[in-house]
Amino acid sequence: MHFPLSSLRRFQPRSRSYSLRVLRLFFSLRNPPNLGLKLRFPGQSLTQDSLSQQTEGESSRRAKGRMALVPYDSEGIGIQKFHKPQATYTFANRTIQIHQDWKQLGVAAVVWDAAVVLCTYLETGAFNLQGCSAVELGAGTGLVGIVAALLGAHVTITDRKIALEFLKSNVQANLPLDIQPKAVVKELTWGKNLGTFSPGEFDLILGADIIYLEETFVDLLHTLEHLCSDRAIILLSCRIRYERDHNFLKMLAKHFTVQEVHYDLEKDVHIYKAHRRSHKEDL
Repeated sequence: MHFPLSSLRRFQPRSRSYSLRVLRLFFSLRNPPNLGLKLRFPGQSLTQDSLSQQTEGESSRRAKGRMALVPYDSEGIGIQKFHKPQATYTFANRTIQIHQDWKQLGVAAVVWDAAVVLCTYLETGAFNLQGCSAVELGAGTGLVGIVAALLGAHVTITDRKIALEFLKSNVQANLPLDIQPKAVVKELTWGKNLGTFSPGEFDLILGADIIYLEETFVDLLHTLEHLCSDRAIILLSCRIRYERDHNFLKMLAKHFTVQEVHYDLEKDVHIYKAHRRSHKEDL
């Protein structure tokens, strides 16, 4: 995940209770009232008009007090999962043990709900991953890319340089030796080093919880346009925390056909499917 790590490194825990107070403050600032999209029927397209209508309803939803889910509860128990050195999941008939390192890499090194929901969606077989050429953006722990490889895809798992060694260790620890050649860990800073990737190189582009920093939106969109072939599918899994998240979806809808294909009510996570607009759709 792309996130300025300096914003977290300032907070050095003085005690457990102090750490909990600081993290509560951090997450309350990071997760204002939930601006989630309305639940849609699978396959229903998102248009710029429909997104605008949803944005207009945000103030009324705030008044109802529906808050975004945040990773703690009244006892501070929820945040403990981020400080655990390991998170365990079962996907593709395998036990996956993900190493976490909140202290060193912060939000980039823990498993977020959007990644779990996207892995579950991939496991349903909604897309045939056998032999598919896929890329994961802002991979963080690498869980999504690992599951995609186990399901048969050839996956390039990407993140910024600072996170690569951590990412690579999770990939190597969780993929059998015969599958490891199908998963490549590679540096990608959105909009910066796209020359190392061929235009339209991938059939499937995956991203979990990568839509929340407005300053990255233009670079992210540029990256998607570069990597996406005419027949490629983009799957973005996310919570809608801010109005600016809607703004990214509007930007995306100018260049791609966008549909909400899944919503996890318990985790409040949406999955959006996008593909390049055809000439017929532009008419």
